[in-house]
Amino acid sequence: MGKLTVLALRAVLVALLAGSVFVQTVMVPLLAVDMEELNADYAYLRTPFLVIVVLGVVTAQVVLVCVWRLVTMVRRGTVFSQAAFRYVHIVIGAVVAAALLMFALAVLLAPGEPVAPGIVLLICGAALAILGVALVVLVLRMLLAQAVARDVEAAQMQAELEEVI
Repeated sequence: MGKLTVLALRAVLVALLAGSVFVQTVMVPLLAVDMEELNADYAYLRTPFLVIVVLGVVTAQVVLVCVWRLVTMVRRGTVFSQAAFRYVHIVIGAVVAAALLMFALAVLLAPGEPVAPGIVLLICGAALAILGVALVVLVLRMLLAQAVARDVEAAQMQAELEEVI
């Protein structure tokens, strides 16, 4: 991976992380204030909704930090090692958690009339799409496992070849 590509990706990661911190520190409190004006019938939604939003942002932050670490490993040439699996597993877990949070939001909003049923269906579709991202990362993890196995095999063959020579 070229230096310019790594630099560009890191710039995007920093911007996304800064944006997520802004959402947590500025936007969520503003949302909480706005939600105080909710109809009394829907006041029970306030706290769970805010918790889901904050936890959703945390899952995104976890993914961003893990991608940063993986990019660092790529830059150093150490991504094809067992250490990379830790970050990939964390990414998969965070994305699955995000999907579960989206389903929880749909369940929270489904009863009664706080939102239209079509919105709940869209939220379920978004949760399914997020779960699909987790499955794509799982497939990429399998490819990483194959690459690590090939790298180990190549190193063993190189060592055997050096012994012969």
